[in-house]
Amino acid sequence: MIRSLVVAGICLVGWLLFAVEGRTEETRRPNVLMICIDDLNDWVEPLGGHPQVQTPAMASLAQRGVVFTNAHCQSPLCNPSRTSLMLSLRPSTTGIYGLAPWFRRLDERRSTVSLPQHFKAAGYETYSGGKVYHGQHKNPGPGQQPEFDHWGPAGGTGVRPPQKLVPPTPAGNNPLVDWGVFDHEDSQKGDWIVADWATKTLREIPAEQPFFLSCGFFLPHVPCHVTQKWWDLYPDETLEMPTILEGDRDDCPPFSWFLHWRLPEPRITWLREKNEHRNLVRAYLASISFVDSQVQRVLDALAESPHADNTIICLWSDHGWHLGEKAISGKNTLWERSTRVPLIFAGPGIRPGRCEQPAELLDVYPTLAQLAGLPEPAAVEGVSLVPQIENTDTPRDRPAMTEHNPGNLGIRDVRYRFIRYADGSEELYDLRQDPHEHHNLISDVAHAAAADRLRAFIPPSIAPLAPGSAARILEKREDGWYWEGEKIDTDHPPMYTGNSFKKQAAEQ
Repeated sequence: MIRSLVVAGICLVGWLLFAVEGRTEETRRPNVLMICIDDLNDWVEPLGGHPQVQTPAMASLAQRGVVFTNAHCQSPLCNPSRTSLMLSLRPSTTGIYGLAPWFRRLDERRSTVSLPQHFKAAGYETYSGGKVYHGQHKNPGPGQQPEFDHWGPAGGTGVRPPQKLVPPTPAGNNPLVDWGVFDHEDSQKGDWIVADWATKTLREIPAEQPFFLSCGFFLPHVPCHVTQKWWDLYPDETLEMPTILEGDRDDCPPFSWFLHWRLPEPRITWLREKNEHRNLVRAYLASISFVDSQVQRVLDALAESPHADNTIICLWSDHGWHLGEKAISGKNTLWERSTRVPLIFAGPGIRPGRCEQPAELLDVYPTLAQLAGLPEPAAVEGVSLVPQIENTDTPRDRPAMTEHNPGNLGIRDVRYRFIRYADGSEELYDLRQDPHEHHNLISDVAHAAAADRLRAFIPPSIAPLAPGSAARILEKREDGWYWEGEKIDTDHPPMYTGNSFKKQAAEQ
């Protein structure tokens, strides 16, 4: 009897110890705060893309975390980039290259486990506010799991002026293609509202509940509207403009124009003709500084919350943005200004450092899973960056690859960028000697080995456009190339592409 009681007591103590240890382990699981920023190129202090940019929040975060200085998106467009990051699958795997479709509408993706769903399955409460996916997609389809447990505000532009601040822009005078300063309050902006939600949520989540919180900011996506406070940070008389080489695209294949054949974002010729180039650069910089201030608000709220010492922070942008380089503004290219993005990890156990190895947004999913101690996600194409977070000198055995419509790829290693277009034409740049990608070396025999090495990473099979693909879609049909469903007429290129494109085509 006594022996039985002793055994029972030992078992009870053991069970209690197990339960306490289990609860302790549960509370020790790190939370995740993921900050997503739209259309932000490398014009941030940690990356040095513009010498005058003021981003103290991102600079401070970088100083206490690991900055990947050679990180690149999988697509220079919102929907395919964010789909790729959240699923850790390449556009050439999913077939999602345009602003449509939403991936859950594809039969083969209805049950694919996304990044937040992976954390949900591990017991995390998941939250999303602002632009994380390309659209919030709150209502799952039949039999589908929701993307997040809790939804905050959608974010977006917020208040706008009564009419556009810039002259009518080409390709339809899109209302979003606007920039400048007008009389309004920062608190009226969509990003301020999202930051309000994030700060409130961080304070209210119970200390014992592990969470995955995504906070998506819209700026510096156009319209780049700012208040006077941010506009004045960058006085026109001292504003430094991006480095632009006249005739820069003379050694680029004419096909490079097909990737952005007719877009609402204006070319450099229009910006100069309308005297808007400096205003655009100033507004873009001011927008970056404003959104950085909203990042700071969220980081301050985390620091003041019970979760301060137990939260992994990951900050990224979905792709870059041109401001006159390569004769265009906007994204939709395979050059550095369009593909290079901020990527920072900070939090418990992460020592400060800078990593120059190529990294992909594709890698965020498996990296966060490993940092949180979750099981390795199944069927992902990204590779965890934890080895580089632990030791920034650890080499990567593969480059970063960006795709824009089937068959167009940019491949970036530590030194070179190789580009292959769908018609077979190519480019090669030595970023150490030519950081602005002014000189195409594809015909230079001295760099042939580098081209061959990167060419070997082209995927053996590339998915065609997924059903329902639309918006910024380039496709080949039997009778030629089509941009957004309209055949490309190289004899009559869009306004402001005109003479430069015809000159290239004639010479090549």
